[in-house]
Amino acid sequence: MHDSSGDNVLFVVMDTVRKDHLTPYGYGKPTTPGLEEFAAEATVYEEAVAPAPWTLPVHASMFTGLYPSQHGASQEQPYLPDDVGTLAEAMSAAGYDTACYSSNAWITPYTRLTAGFDDQDNFFEVMPGDFLSGALASFWQKINDNDRMRAVANRLVELGNEVHEYFAGGEGADSKTPDVIDNTIEFVDDSEEWFAFINLMDAHLPVYPPEQYREEFAPDVDPTEVCQNSKEYNSGARDISDEEFEDIRGLYDAEIRHIDAQLERLFDHLKATDQWEDTLVVVCADHGELHGEHGIYGHEFCIYDPLVNVPLMLKAPGEDPGRSDQQVELQDLYHTVLEFAGVDAVGEPLDPTRSLLSADYREFADGEYAFVEYHRPVVELKQLETKAEEAGIDLDEESRYYSRMRAARRTDGKYIRNERIDDEAYRLDRDPGETENLAGDPDETIEAVERRLREFEERVGETWDDDYDPDDDVLDDMDETTKDRLEDLGYIE
Repeated sequence: MHDSSGDNVLFVVMDTVRKDHLTPYGYGKPTTPGLEEFAAEATVYEEAVAPAPWTLPVHASMFTGLYPSQHGASQEQPYLPDDVGTLAEAMSAAGYDTACYSSNAWITPYTRLTAGFDDQDNFFEVMPGDFLSGALASFWQKINDNDRMRAVANRLVELGNEVHEYFAGGEGADSKTPDVIDNTIEFVDDSEEWFAFINLMDAHLPVYPPEQYREEFAPDVDPTEVCQNSKEYNSGARDISDEEFEDIRGLYDAEIRHIDAQLERLFDHLKATDQWEDTLVVVCADHGELHGEHGIYGHEFCIYDPLVNVPLMLKAPGEDPGRSDQQVELQDLYHTVLEFAGVDAVGEPLDPTRSLLSADYREFADGEYAFVEYHRPVVELKQLETKAEEAGIDLDEESRYYSRMRAARRTDGKYIRNERIDDEAYRLDRDPGETENLAGDPDETIEAVERRLREFEERVGETWDDDYDPDDDVLDDMDETTKDRLEDLGYIE
């Protein structure tokens, strides 16, 4: 059980938001005046690292305290297994009211990321009735008509992307974020002690910001005129000029400004109702976004810092504000919330050295290292291959598009193990843009980081010696539990 001190927890994920596009992190444009005010009473972490560059494994890590290879939720198995306990389950068992509001396709009962949340509102439930009956029914038909595992994750994402596109574009509302904030306000006002998790999707492609913010950050940019499909660019089917990327960045900034305004509305409500002082508030991103750096658009096929060195700000009652350049990992938020709430874990036990509120934080053997894992990108790969095929382009199978990746990172250096292409290593202290590959060079920092990566790989114990054939029907190799779950969800017959 926990001590009932009336402490609440608000956990905010700004999906796909880069650290360097936020004013508290030195961005020159006024994208986040609300967060700037929040930062003044929070700890702002400069070196927060996400364990993967996309939604599903990162949220699973934040909810379980585990690395992706430990909790198993990846594109190859697109859900959290039943036997892995979550933060929300622990909070709910301890008597907290729990809620999860999101419009992200991955945060649904189907992936089990919503386990333990009593109240939820996700993209399966936030749609207008006519949309549910028409377009969504046909999306589900697409899923049910396809019995291949590699297509399962792909269809789920396509479904999510189409739903997101529907809301982001002209046909639907500008954004589901105002609804998410409304739901959260209603939930906290009806609860004694609460744990609220929200994911705000506005900055995720495609970006169609509300007009008032578009006028400020992307005047004269028509969102329907710029490339909103990263697969078209990454496959080589479409080129994007520097000017077009500038326009895309302007739309992106406008979306971030919209997120900021909505968060400010929520924070103001908590202050006005005397809930703010007693609330632990976490604001982070699950991953960032690339706008042409390293020749990539979006957040696939790589684990460079703009994707995995994410914003993280934490306001805890009784804690002094400040800035921290100590490296932290997003899965440490699991331990942080458990410690703050005084709640017993139902999954991974509380590790005080993993709690941001502990004096012993990161006092363990690998404390100065963070690890990142990117499993086979089956979802993006299928979409990429489709775009390439349409344009008559042959993708090189010995390329980053087909590679799994792992990295060890320290604030001064990073080593990336790639499956099908050469390894990469960067001295982040003097090459933050990761432009000069030092893999194989005699550099003490790089050698130390690579050594820790090898030890991590031995610990998590997954080898990369099996060949990947994207056209394989991998149902034959799948364990019965996975098959049963996919069958329950209607993905396979």
